[in-house]
Amino acid sequence: MKPKETVSTVMAVTLVTSGMTLSFLSFFLSNEGVIDGSVLWYFAQTLLYAGSVFGLKDYIDFRLGHGQK
Repeated sequence: MKPKETVSTVMAVTLVTSGMTLSFLSFFLSNEGVIDGSVLWYFAQTLLYAGSVFGLKDYIDFRLGHGQK
């Protein structure tokens, strides 16, 4: 794996983990057991970023013929 791909993967996993952690903390530390809208927005953005990192790489590999065996 190239260093650029490694950095992208680590960042995507780190962001998704931070979004999940923030969501769990928001739910369990809230008196009402409700996740705030801004936390959900952040989590959605981390999922979009991770999806774009993995999806774009797979799409480019497929279009260039690198993903075929």
